Amino acid sequence: MTEELKAELRVPETFEDFYEREYARVVALAFTLSGSRSGAEDLAQEAFLAAHRRWAKIASYDRPDAWVRRVVSNAAVSLVRRRVAELKALARLGHQPVVPELPPSSEEFWDEVRALPRRQAQVLALHYLEDRPVAEIAQILGVAVGTVTAHLHAGRTALARRLQAEEEA
Repeated sequence: MTEELKAELRVPETFEDFYEREYARVVALAFTLSGSRSGAEDLAQEAFLAAHRRWAKIASYDRPDAWVRRVVSNAAVSLVRRRVAELKALARLGHQPVVPELPPSSEEFWDEVRALPRRQAQVLALHYLEDRPVAEIAQILGVAVGTVTAHLHAGRTALARRLQAEEEA
């Protein structure tokens, strides 16, 4: 059966096809938001596992990919918060964290994105990493289009200030 015929008949996509099509992009989003390669794969796997458990319902959604991206976005923010809390706890105990080698400039840029408030980071990652339009981002995150626009503007403004400050330093 062709993809067009499946779409016409509203035959639900199999989870396996969905997973194959979306996995790499979801991992990229998770990495952008979390800054951890292995953590990104774990986040993506957890999101897809949750989708698989509920596939009968999620497959009927207009945008099951938006559901998975929302799960990953929220989980990535939680992961970053946990990491920050752990680093603060280690600092209070007097432990010095190991400083990794400086990443390439694109990773430095995404580090700055991750330092933004949660929604701004999510909006910027979906917009620039996945080239999603504002309306789609609103649907993925479950917020109004105006909210996405405001976060996009605020995030861009904050990034411009941060990156300009780094260049001047």
